[in-house]
Amino acid sequence: MKLFLCKPLIQHLELNIQSRLWRDKLVSERTFHSDTKENPMKEPKDFIIFPLDLPDYDQAMHYVNLLKEHVGLFKVGLELFISQGPRILKSIREAGGAGIFLDLKLHDIPATVKRAFMAASLHSPEFVTVHCDEGGDILRSVAENNPGKTRILAITVLTSLNQENLSLLGYREEYTNDLSRLVLLKAKTAKEAGCHGIVCSGHEVAIVKKELGSELIAVTPGIRPEWSLVGQDDQKRIVTPKIAVERGADYIVIGRPIRDADNPADAAKRVADEIASAL
Repeated sequence: MKLFLCKPLIQHLELNIQSRLWRDKLVSERTFHSDTKENPMKEPKDFIIFPLDLPDYDQAMHYVNLLKEHVGLFKVGLELFISQGPRILKSIREAGGAGIFLDLKLHDIPATVKRAFMAASLHSPEFVTVHCDEGGDILRSVAENNPGKTRILAITVLTSLNQENLSLLGYREEYTNDLSRLVLLKAKTAKEAGCHGIVCSGHEVAIVKKELGSELIAVTPGIRPEWSLVGQDDQKRIVTPKIAVERGADYIVIGRPIRDADNPADAAKRVADEIASAL
């Protein structure tokens, strides 16, 4: 019996096969940036995640080429990924050096988040972020359908939020009066659902590690070196690189102090030196 396929279907299948071949090639070539326990030879620079919070391809690749030997991962967020799509991930990978942290903060019904994560994993980033506000079901649906080696990080409480913000959002006093309890609740939910790690501020990372174990990867945003602290900052719960690593952070997200420096590569080295003093 002969099987006849229409031209659009054939084209769709060919594109799908090409995508999978490219994904398999990336998986075979990639070098994962593991947490300290998995990689005892982790260097201070490998703790650094530099956010490419930039509007276009050329600006992003300028910093990739400038910093690829001085940081562990490049963070691609919503702005850059929406404007440039998967090609920015391919270019970062081809540049070599640092890996990719795809910070999409996926948040929707479980079925949609699962499919979005599976689509993102085709590009083989080291990490993809998922919100855990909907509870364990949404995280479990992703963890149980992870098609590759991309690791899942659950967002606990954004570092732009404080007690007042959470009160306005309707959180109970037991959580708004002690943010660490809320972060720990969400981190526990993430671990039980099968996530590889969480994103939390440097103020909560120590208690998360103490209560849930060192194997749960902790990525800490809101990082500001002592030499870069300013009065006005939209990150409301910030710590220094040294303090974050001392408290157990496996990775730290640090952008403006490096990006806005006269010499970004030198600023990244200064951050790495500060991390080294905590190891």
